[in-house]
Amino acid sequence: MFSDSVVNEIKQAANDAGLEPAALLAVTAVESAGQVFALVEGKQEPLIRFEGHYFDRRLSGEKQEQARAQGLASPSAGAIANPRTQAGRWKMLEKAAAIDAQAAYESVSWGLGQVMGAHWQWLGYASVEALVEEARSGAFGQVRLMVRYIEKAGLADALRSHDWPAFAHGYNGPGYKKNAYDEKIADAYEHYATGKPLRAATQSPLLRPGSQGKTVANLQRSLTALGYPASVDGIFGPATLAAAQKFQADHGLDADGIIGKRTSEAIEAALASSGLFRRFWLWLKNWFAG
Repeated sequence: MFSDSVVNEIKQAANDAGLEPAALLAVTAVESAGQVFALVEGKQEPLIRFEGHYFDRRLSGEKQEQARAQGLASPSAGAIANPRTQAGRWKMLEKAAAIDAQAAYESVSWGLGQVMGAHWQWLGYASVEALVEEARSGAFGQVRLMVRYIEKAGLADALRSHDWPAFAHGYNGPGYKKNAYDEKIADAYEHYATGKPLRAATQSPLLRPGSQGKTVANLQRSLTALGYPASVDGIFGPATLAAAQKFQADHGLDADGIIGKRTSEAIEAALASSGLFRRFWLWLKNWFAG
C-alpha cells in the first residue's frame, strides 16, 4: 500500500483535522488504491483524470470549437477518453490549458482523493490554481485537499463514527455497493487500527507493470487464452501491459494496464463464456495464495 513516509503524512493531516489517523488512512488507501504519484517527465505528479464534458461546459464560441476539434471537449460525459498513462493525461491537460487554463484545471479530478478542480471556490481556495498547487505540493497537500472535501461535504462525522456505508455513499455516490466500497474501507480500517492483514479484495491494484511472480504468469496464461497473447515469463513488461490494456479497452474498462478487482472480474467472465473458467479459477486460487 503506502510507503512509511506517505503514511506519516496522512497521519499528520488527520491529526491536524481532528480525524482518527486509521480512518483517514483507510479511506485514502481505498480511494487511491495505494498509488499517490505518477512520474511525469522526471517529476512526481498527482494522479489526474480529465473530464471533457466539464471542459466543454466551461467554454463557448471559438474556444469551445477549438477544444472539440482537438478532441478535448464534448457535451456528452465519457465521450472524451482519458489516455492510458498519466503522462498522456498530463499532456492532454497541457493542450487544454493552452486553450483556457482555468477551465482546464477545473475540469480535472486531482490527487489521491480525486477532487474536482471545479470545487475550488466551494472548498475555500482563492483560485483553482491554488487548489492545483495544493495537490501538486506532495502527499500531504493531496490529503489536505481531500480532507477539505470531506469536511465541506459533511462526511467527517460519518468518518469519526465509522459509519462506512454513509461515508461511502457521500464520497463515492449511490453506486458504492457495486464495488463494495464500504466493505473495503472497513477492512482497511481494521488493518490500520489493529494490524490485521488486508483481505485480497482490498489489496488493489493487484498487478501492474513491474510486478513479477507466479500471479503474473497466470495472468499471462489467461490473457493468452483469451486471444491477448503475452509471453508466460512471470514478468509484467511492455508486452503484458499491451495485452492487458487491449483486453481492458475491448471490455469497456479504464485501459490503464492495472489488474485490480474490476479487470479480474472481467477476465473471469470472459473465461467463463469461453469455456475456460477452470483456467481462471486456477489463476484466482494462485492470486489468493499469493
